[in-house]
Amino acid sequence: MQLVRREFLHLAAAAAVTGATSAASAQAPGPKLTQVLRQDLERQGNVVQESIVSVAEFGPGSAAPWHMHPGAQEIFHVMEGDLVVEMEGAQPASLKAGQSHIFPADVPHLARNEANVPAKALVIHSRSAKDKPLVVAVNR
Repeated sequence: MQLVRREFLHLAAAAAVTGATSAASAQAPGPKLTQVLRQDLERQGNVVQESIVSVAEFGPGSAAPWHMHPGAQEIFHVMEGDLVVEMEGAQPASLKAGQSHIFPADVPHLARNEANVPAKALVIHSRSAKDKPLVVAVNR
């Protein structure tokens, strides 16, 4: 759990240093991420080696900086509030509570809370390569 939180904190620090965050995200810290489950998959032929389930809490104006997940698909499900997600090559999308988005592996993306109230999302990573880092910062 600490490893994923540390990786997101590292991303937030890297984005602040490189200026990759928007004005809104520069005013507020990144999301709080609490890992709920991390377990190797069984009987799947090792196509997916591991799934990681986390809860990301976004304070008002906070954002996860541009990043990607090498060899890992991300399912992003908004549980509370409204969040905006962006993915390289696509238009930003606004998601309300109950809506989801899938980010393919190796595609830069971000999520941000543009509202004045907190938001929460369930984040599920399905990794095909546990030897690769879960999160890699992307300069934009």
